[in-house]
Amino acid sequence: MAGSAEGFMEFATACSGRLFRTAWLLTGDWHLAEDLVQETLGKVYRAWTKRSRPDDPLAYARTTLVRTYITHRRRRRAAEHPTDTVPEVAVPEVDVALRITLIDALARLEPKDRVVLVLRYWEDRSVEETAAELGLSAGAVRSRSFRALERLRSVLGDGIRWPDPRPAQNEVS
Repeated sequence: MAGSAEGFMEFATACSGRLFRTAWLLTGDWHLAEDLVQETLGKVYRAWTKRSRPDDPLAYARTTLVRTYITHRRRRRAAEHPTDTVPEVAVPEVDVALRITLIDALARLEPKDRVVLVLRYWEDRSVEETAAELGLSAGAVRSRSFRALERLRSVLGDGIRWPDPRPAQNEVS
């Protein structure tokens, strides 16, 4: 049995503030956040009246909001934005050869070593964040980082400056 329109209005009134806050944090744009919440509530209403009410309507609405935001970003990224001026500063060059070499070397590592290095150094996550995401202790992440960097060094050679996986003197373990 489909949910009632009155029930949806109560739900929308109760959760629209939370949805707006999430949308604003995602976008940083007040007006775009309002648009995303309205579009999300429209999608939730269609689902609400056509099917039985979702088990957790707020979770359903949040998922719909995030997916709507991602779709908006994809469309916006594909659009061209003309400008009257050319930027004064050139974009720094990326060493494409180094990047390809590094990606190739990462592919030669064991999957667990590759994951630790990508999370720690490519995505710049802390030891604790990496440990929590992988379900490991902080010490295990440190030791795996150290061993994985050694393996990567042996694959690539000494021509590259590498980060030191050991914590700094003032860093608390």
